[in-house]
Amino acid sequence: MYSARYPLLPLKNVVIFPRNVVTLLVGRTRSIQAVEEAMSRDRRIVVTAHSTIETDDPRPDDLYEVGTLVEIVSVERQQGSNIQVVLEGLSRVAISQFDNTRSFYWVRCEQAQELDSEPDEGQVLVKHVGEMMQVYSETKNKITPEILEMILQSGDPSHLSDLVTTQLVNDTSQRQAYLENFSPVSRLEMLAIQLTSEVEMATLEQKIKDRVREQIDKNQREYFLREQLKVIHDELAGEGGNEIEMLRERVRERGLPEEANEKLLKEITRLERMPAVSAEATVVRNYIDTMLTLPWTEQSEDILDLEHAEAVLDEDHFGLEPVKERIVEYLAVRKLTSEKPGAMGASILCLAGPPGVGKTSLGRSVARAMGREFVRVSLGGVRDEAEIRGHRRTYIGAYPGRIVQALKTAGTMNPVVLLDEIDKMSSDYRGDPASAMLEVLDPEQNKAFTDHFLDVPYDLSNVLFITTANQLNLIPAPLRDRMEIIEISGYTEDEKVGIGKTHLLPKQLTAHGLETESLDIPQKLWLQVVRDYTREAGVRSLERQLAGLCRKVAREILKGKQNKIRLTPSRLEDYLGPKRYGFEQRLGEAQVGVAIGLGTTSVGGELIPVEVATMPGRGNLTITGLAGDVMQESANAALSYARSRASELKIAPNFQEKIDLHIHLAEGATPKDGPSAGITMATALISAVTGRPVRNDIAMTGEITLRGRVLPIGGLKDKSLAAHRAGIYRLIAPLDNQRDLVKIPEKIQKDMEFFWVDNMDEVIALTLLSNNDVAVVPMPAVEEPPEQPEVQIPMDEPAQPVPVEVNWGH
Repeated sequence: MYSARYPLLPLKNVVIFPRNVVTLLVGRTRSIQAVEEAMSRDRRIVVTAHSTIETDDPRPDDLYEVGTLVEIVSVERQQGSNIQVVLEGLSRVAISQFDNTRSFYWVRCEQAQELDSEPDEGQVLVKHVGEMMQVYSETKNKITPEILEMILQSGDPSHLSDLVTTQLVNDTSQRQAYLENFSPVSRLEMLAIQLTSEVEMATLEQKIKDRVREQIDKNQREYFLREQLKVIHDELAGEGGNEIEMLRERVRERGLPEEANEKLLKEITRLERMPAVSAEATVVRNYIDTMLTLPWTEQSEDILDLEHAEAVLDEDHFGLEPVKERIVEYLAVRKLTSEKPGAMGASILCLAGPPGVGKTSLGRSVARAMGREFVRVSLGGVRDEAEIRGHRRTYIGAYPGRIVQALKTAGTMNPVVLLDEIDKMSSDYRGDPASAMLEVLDPEQNKAFTDHFLDVPYDLSNVLFITTANQLNLIPAPLRDRMEIIEISGYTEDEKVGIGKTHLLPKQLTAHGLETESLDIPQKLWLQVVRDYTREAGVRSLERQLAGLCRKVAREILKGKQNKIRLTPSRLEDYLGPKRYGFEQRLGEAQVGVAIGLGTTSVGGELIPVEVATMPGRGNLTITGLAGDVMQESANAALSYARSRASELKIAPNFQEKIDLHIHLAEGATPKDGPSAGITMATALISAVTGRPVRNDIAMTGEITLRGRVLPIGGLKDKSLAAHRAGIYRLIAPLDNQRDLVKIPEKIQKDMEFFWVDNMDEVIALTLLSNNDVAVVPMPAVEEPPEQPEVQIPMDEPAQPVPVEVNWGH
């Protein structure tokens, strides 16, 4: 052991062991002076580490008392005032005294004597640590072959422990602890324990990697490659690095509601952490794109000019005055409340009527009149609730419902959305879409409509919903209660002619590449086309016939026969073929047991001829013609009425015991039902039993009771149009339906004569002729409704028809 004085070089985060060569960059002035002093003497200097890392100018208390005596191998001046020194450790020293009388520290130190140990124990530890270092090198692959060779060749426990410590221990405090341990055997034991732990952890890590590698398939390898590519893009600030930030920037620019904004930012964060090729990432990306595409604040400015709206509606549609009036009323209220937010909720209009009357095109005209976007949503055949509310995002391929998709298509929060064929929705095990529509069409609820896909409230209160339906009875009552019903009945012949001239013919001429003057159709032939080739409430069949005429005209023009064709009766039959519809009810004479009834269908009003035949039998009643349960009950009620009034009607009291009755409804392939044919079947039945013929120029509708009362029915307008279309200008209807006369077009009211009846006696008086009367009743011409001749109806007890005066207060 020796005691000597040496200059001191304090080191920060560096511990030098004996026989350890270290290169350092010295920059502090005191340290440089200490190095220079050592170089001027024997090139030896003492180094020790800072015990307090934060201190830049250490005092003796900030330094460890055990250091290393080193020899300066070389000194090289660097740029500035720094110097680079190469130091080689010689031995451990214990510092006993600090001297700071000069600009740098001098220390007095003594060489530390290492503890002796059993030679055999030391050699065993040397061998064990060498083997462990070899295994560690194989598993970690962190030690160079040269260093490993030095470790394996070293037989000195002290040298081996210091060498292994420099390679295995990185923490400054742990290195200092090894430096202060003067027992080589103890140091080797500590290193053996640490090596064993490191090797076990490395082995376990390698096993985990091997198992994972075995489970990786082609897609997972592609995922790792894509992840690596993503990292490269991030480093280069390329597409991958910018995409997420671009999405966040779009969210900030959109100005979304708070709840939607928070939801989107969370989903973007999830997307950022997901593998790009995972199925869920596709769903999340689709969700983000949908949310950003939806209109949250965009609205089109309403055109609230009533004159403009009326002009647009008149330009696009002929007739439909009640509907046009309701739309103009809506615009008027909208204009008055435009400066008062929340004063009026969105109205839901339901246009109900037969096909082809312009319900769908009317919605498009409303949008054009208001200056709004128009979207049509077809609900025909929809039977899944998710079609309305959307699919939950737990499913692959999820997408929002049709309502949200319509708003996305429109690009504004206040479009006109036409819900077409709302009566054609059905339900099954997947839910009831009609129930889901309750929230959509309720102004009190649709302010916060929640689509399952969006999972955040969306405001539908600014949307103008217009629905269309053919049959209101197919719409559930709660849903029907949320809509304002506007019934659109069939067109009259004059209206059809007007629509054909104004809209359909110019459209078809353009569609077939013809000039406007290529086809000339006289007024009488317009009526002939409507009457003989169409039988409908709307005008779709008329448009098809006009398209057929245009095709024929195009062929004639291309053949070079003529440049302009004027339609004649012979040409009409040549182009369209023989008449497809005649007036089947023009019987030529009044017949026994035949009465003309009226009914309504999904395509408008229809004539229902009722025939009753008697034959010998035992009182059986047969009803044919696909009559429904209600209609069969009406037939039984009519028979019971006739039997109860047998004496007044001069019928044998026991007539049913000797004859069978057969009631047949024409067009037997068409299902029929409802109570409105009650008086028709009663009239035909009484006619067949009494042998008195029924007038053939009068139609009737009304429900009958057992006591002969005539109850009101529905669809009087459609039935009146059907009778007028068939050339029948006298109509018997229940007295309570007189209030519906205002719904019938004025021209129909002028052409037709209405008889309002309260009981069956009045019906019999108006319809049954005497057996002695001439049975021929002249039919009016179909081209122009003539003035109806007064017809005398001789009866045993003559009855006067009810005057045709409308009781407006009824």
